[in-house]
Amino acid sequence: MTLRPPTALIADDEPLLRDELAAMLAKAWPDLVVVAQARNGREAVDRFEVTRPDICFLDVHMPGLSGVEAARQIGSRAHVVFVTAFDHYALDAFEQGALDYLVKPVEAARLAATVARLRDRLGAAIHAGATEQLLEQLAERLQREPARAPLRWIRATVRQTLKMIAVDDVDFLRAEDKYTLVAWRDDDGKPAEALISVPLKSLLAELDPLQFAQVHRSVVVNLRSISHLTRGENETASIHLKGRDEVLPVSRTFLHLFKQM
Repeated sequence: MTLRPPTALIADDEPLLRDELAAMLAKAWPDLVVVAQARNGREAVDRFEVTRPDICFLDVHMPGLSGVEAARQIGSRAHVVFVTAFDHYALDAFEQGALDYLVKPVEAARLAATVARLRDRLGAAIHAGATEQLLEQLAERLQREPARAPLRWIRATVRQTLKMIAVDDVDFLRAEDKYTLVAWRDDDGKPAEALISVPLKSLLAELDPLQFAQVHRSVVVNLRSISHLTRGENETASIHLKGRDEVLPVSRTFLHLFKQM
């Protein structure tokens, strides 16, 4: 008798990240069949009901229904792996031995360890899922403090390639119509830029306020990237950056941030 191959569902609101995880799983676990992908928590639950996979890889932060809420609805019917950029949520579950987790960007070694544990659980027919109480605690934390952990990575598509930009490497962010320009340093320390579809206001809410400051209604700057400031007329100023030619405006509203400079 031929055994049915293990199956999985991947849920993430970023399609390139879903595809990337699927490709990594194909290498780390060739027998695993990804039977469904979902763009949000509600779609993940709906597609789970149709396909009934053995494993669900759920992004914690998804629009509408979060990955934690989706896991609560799936319950013990599948093994759940949280995929998140905010590891303080997943660590709670992992340390209590109920769930596994992957931190974005997903590393091959960490994925291999997760795959090994999942294989053992499936092989030993270990009960899937976490306790309802644990998932309820995670859901409450997610609702109560969604921005407690500062953003660590910004996702940007550059010439059909998904870039995971470390927030520490970002020099500034600037609103460009409906988009945000991300200006950062690449692996060689050279200036680079990309447009993302996330509004500047949304990004600002997730950044560390001790490292990033809004200096104009359309500009947020990494304070560590500032070389010097020159004062202008009418209580305005200009920011000069280390190793970049761009000069950023400081409006009257935000000039008080630099009173001691």
